[in-house]
Amino acid sequence: MGKLYLVPTPIGNLKDITFRAIEVLKEVDLILAEDTRTSGKLLKYYDISTHMHSHHMHNEHKTVVSIVNRIQAGENIAIISDAGTPAISDPGFLLTRACVAANIEVDCLPGATAFVPALVNSGLPNDKFVFEGFLPVKKGRQTRLKLLAEETRTIIFYESPHKILKTLAHFIEYFGAERAVSVSREITKLHEETIRGTAQEVLKHYEANPPKGEIVIVVGGKNN
Repeated sequence: MGKLYLVPTPIGNLKDITFRAIEVLKEVDLILAEDTRTSGKLLKYYDISTHMHSHHMHNEHKTVVSIVNRIQAGENIAIISDAGTPAISDPGFLLTRACVAANIEVDCLPGATAFVPALVNSGLPNDKFVFEGFLPVKKGRQTRLKLLAEETRTIIFYESPHKILKTLAHFIEYFGAERAVSVSREITKLHEETIRGTAQEVLKHYEANPPKGEIVIVVGGKNN
């Protein structure tokens, strides 16, 4: 029987990958990639010639069984996302669960995850925190925000640049204008920045300076 490897990839700077991750990607029989065009640049950079198959949120429900069958037949398969650790707001959970259920060995390598540097860099308490990923776009968003308004631990969100103003406005509405917020974007890239302040202050900043790139929002817990 083969093995499933979950391999973190750089979130920006291509050098942020472990020697072991490169070794695994060169030695496995197949790489499952969220976007083969994006991952192709990484593989070319490290001279990795392993064959890739597309594995993303739109097809993973249909391909899990066939992948499990291939691993059971002896193939070693790695799964990568466009950036960061698979299954953290990216494809990977369904396949991991299926492999665990089939008694297939799963090995998740350590590596890049966007929320960790954003949390540490925020200056907010990080001994206890809650990772929320992306908030619901419509259904359930209000309910989730009402629940999180009472959360005393630091809260971490992922957000896209064209939705951040709406999200910050919702934080002011549900958490209060004075709630501590830290926004990190383009982590490890050339234009990396972190903006800290109250929810109101950070909103004003991005109203005047529309953001680009991948964004992590860290919000202080209630009464912190």
